Amino acid sequence: MFRHSQLESVKAWLINPAHAAMPLHARIQRAIRQMILDGALGPGKPLPASRPLAKSLGVSRDTIEAAYAQLHAEGFIERRVGNGSFVAEMVGLKPVQRRSKRNSAPANQSPNLSNRGAAISMSGGVRELLLPRPFAQGVPDTRSFPLPLWERLERQVLKETGTHALLHGDPQGAESLRRAIADYVNLERGARASAERVLVLTSSQQALMLCASMLFDPGDRIFIEDPAYYGARKAFEAAGLDCVPVPVDRQGITVEPVLDDPRRAKAVFLTPSHQFPTGAALALDRRLALIDWAARHESWIIEDDYDSEFHYAGRPTACVQGLDLHDRTVYIGTFTKSLFPGLRIAYAVLPPQLVKPMTVGRTLLDGHTAFIAQLTLARFMEGGHFGAHVRTMRGLYADRLDTLANLVRRHLRDFVEPHVPVGGLQMPCMLTCDMSERAAIEAARRVGVELLGLSSLHAAGNGEAGFLMGFAAYSPLELESAVKRLGQSLKADHGT
Repeated sequence: MFRHSQLESVKAWLINPAHAAMPLHARIQRAIRQMILDGALGPGKPLPASRPLAKSLGVSRDTIEAAYAQLHAEGFIERRVGNGSFVAEMVGLKPVQRRSKRNSAPANQSPNLSNRGAAISMSGGVRELLLPRPFAQGVPDTRSFPLPLWERLERQVLKETGTHALLHGDPQGAESLRRAIADYVNLERGARASAERVLVLTSSQQALMLCASMLFDPGDRIFIEDPAYYGARKAFEAAGLDCVPVPVDRQGITVEPVLDDPRRAKAVFLTPSHQFPTGAALALDRRLALIDWAARHESWIIEDDYDSEFHYAGRPTACVQGLDLHDRTVYIGTFTKSLFPGLRIAYAVLPPQLVKPMTVGRTLLDGHTAFIAQLTLARFMEGGHFGAHVRTMRGLYADRLDTLANLVRRHLRDFVEPHVPVGGLQMPCMLTCDMSERAAIEAARRVGVELLGLSSLHAAGNGEAGFLMGFAAYSPLELESAVKRLGQSLKADHGT
């Protein structure tokens, strides 16, 4: 029979809320197994008979038998007919030396990570709100998405492909989707793409991490817009790159620091359609100058075209990749902003010489993107539904941007000045009062409003104070309510 302390250990496993999802026999089996591993039950020690143990624990005898059967199957105990059950002799098993709480390592102690692992951990990652609150940036309106149409197309895909759709997909992406993406970016973005040059991925962040891993070595220099998209800077810094900030003005990244730099940089990162976070469009002469620089130095241009579909004043300028006849540009696009975040499909249009190595590299990350979703999206695009949806949302978002700008001018005029962009899903606002950016963000959170501070997007963290206000996912009434709450909270904090 177990000693009193051993019996209490088993009972503790039974009543522990952390084990509530386990069936009773599994809890008992785990408790006895742990006592064997700890050395509390040594080799050859007899275990209680199932009937008295069941009575002591208040469970059925079948429960005990099930626990013993599992222990026997795993090799922890021996069952001898007529003699009972005994702890097995296990060669090489040493009792686990448990540290006292006083000597145990604290939960927040730094783990033994690699240099790159430590850099990734310190970056904090790229977090997205599961249930976004106004004014979370970069979030599209999913309530207007034609879900019945998507469901019908998905059923068609499953009916036609059968169980083939359940298998592993091509690491480069389904050919039908790659062809649809190439046709789209050629027509709408002036790209130079073909199905053979498209690599389907799960997110633009994955594309950035792939570029950082495959194209650069630790210590390599890369020019990056300042301010810049935080996910890009974190990806490059985590890879050990030397990120050189380059100022941005109303015409996008300033090219003189790039062209005049005597040290050779391996790449420049751009968001040329709508610079993140300022919303500026990169001027044509600067695009051509950077293309020439990349060709002369055999460097790369990484072009993140994250929300180019949503341009509200005329047609957007053609993408840099379409102007680059030297094939030095990696073009990154995503359907997260144009359709819905849960789709988890993005893509890169690659120079021909990068297609094979980048495809091999992505197999080490996650193998392939969900095949059924790819085929459904391909059909959605081939049928003209993607273009129709984007046109609908472009008009909707333009109205919401106008609504937000008017609300900010009316209710927040004592605190901020809106800088209305020509496109995108968020509007930058600059603080015009003596309130700090941090105080404004905290005041917003207290009333259920989410703002992204602008100063933190600068390399030195000391840019002009302000914040981004996402508007695409929220109706005019939701925008009005949130702006009024924000205004009241700012007034309360500012004492006005």
